[in-house]
Amino acid sequence: MPSLKTYDLFISHAWTYNHDYYRVVGLLNNGPNFKWRNYSVPEHDPLKPKSRKDLQEALMRQMRPANIIIILAGMYATYSAWIEFEMDFANEICKPMVGIRPLGQQRIPEVVQGAVSEMVGWNTSSIITAIRKWSL
Repeated sequence: MPSLKTYDLFISHAWTYNHDYYRVVGLLNNGPNFKWRNYSVPEHDPLKPKSRKDLQEALMRQMRPANIIIILAGMYATYSAWIEFEMDFANEICKPMVGIRPLGQQRIPEVVQGAVSEMVGWNTSSIITAIRKWSL
């Protein structure tokens, strides 16, 4: 059997709502025949910048190796300057973005809808299918 491709992913999320981040990590970890590397910056493994500019540069270093940028499309994304920064940088370096609509959420922030290559539902199959599609 051939070895699986390893997908390098950066998951943009708000630490205030980190339960969504951990749920997506769980979905990806349990995806059948799916191997990935996590370039995200979770609350339990923060960057340690000395200034806002240092944080921006550190985030850019984290994002560059990723094949895909995953955007958790909770309404909190509307108010997060860091999620907006990450989406802007992803566009700047031509990284495809996949938005994930949180369970039960009807509305998606316009800032996310306008930035992502594809919006998918909150399930392993649709997320992994989009990752594979956009990382060709």
